[in-house]
Amino acid sequence: MTRQHSRGGIGPVEWPTVGLIFICYGSWLAAGFYLWPLYPAFAIVVLGVILALQSSLMHEASHGHPTRNARLNEALVALPVGLVWPFRRFKAIHLRHHADERLTDPFDDPESYYRALWKHEALPPAMKFLLGANNTMLGRLLINPWLGSIGFFIADIRLMAAGERSVRKAWLLHAAGLAAVIPVVVLVFDMPLWLYVVGPVWIGQALISIRTYAEHQWSERPDGRTIIVERSPLALLFLNNNLHLVHHKLPNAPWYRLPGLFAERRAEWVARNDGYVYPNYLALFRAFALKAKEPVVHPALRRAPEPGRAFRPRVRSHGVGNLGGTVPVPARPPKD
Repeated sequence: MTRQHSRGGIGPVEWPTVGLIFICYGSWLAAGFYLWPLYPAFAIVVLGVILALQSSLMHEASHGHPTRNARLNEALVALPVGLVWPFRRFKAIHLRHHADERLTDPFDDPESYYRALWKHEALPPAMKFLLGANNTMLGRLLINPWLGSIGFFIADIRLMAAGERSVRKAWLLHAAGLAAVIPVVVLVFDMPLWLYVVGPVWIGQALISIRTYAEHQWSERPDGRTIIVERSPLALLFLNNNLHLVHHKLPNAPWYRLPGLFAERRAEWVARNDGYVYPNYLALFRAFALKAKEPVVHPALRRAPEPGRAFRPRVRSHGVGNLGGTVPVPARPPKD
């Protein structure tokens, strides 16, 4: 089965995702307008959960859901209630991350939390401390929403200064969305913008950080780099991306198909990623709340590169180059 991504007709519509999008934005308005005046502390938490769901829906749309029209998908999820991420930047960065043979490489995987040794050694001590703390699960929840966002802003400012038109256009579209969202927060909800940032926005990003904390680790085999978290009450919030290996191997499968695809051949999936499996996120938190699961320095980049040579993983597989056009969605995990 193939999935075409086009700017023309919408093709088959994935109605569960469409419904969830409307529920998400409707709940955002309801929580801010009705819940916030009556139960402000509870409303802040509820809004944070809603922003995490909206982030998951942005991820879903970046993979060509819920229609086959990329512009329509963007229109459905791009209203930036989470403030930070322009949809087009999120999509571009995330699809680069899906080159599985480059996963965890800090130079080629834009979502890697690793650093090369020589890059890490050049950092000031305070930044080294922050990066180390950020590799604990508690640190990822508390620090990463700020550390990641600031790093993202700085990188994109540099790209725009260098003349990257696509980045500039993404931010202009994002600014137009913010021009709609911020007045609603400040004037309709009657919530101070600073409180919206340190409350719902921070909570939303922290919740997503639970999912992303251990999604990838270094392994010589690309399939061994991606986690499976079998069960979680947060699965719906994450749109089943706790089954992250299944998503990486079948990136065009809609979120509601992932549990069935995993259950059909659980043993094959577990063998495929060398048993990088946790029963739930609580098990991860118990093990790594205050202990770094991974080192900051990438295990394969612990020495300076030889002149004219660059880091290359030893195993190659299908990468992000496929994702812009037609991507096969096999009925079962392909054999290695």
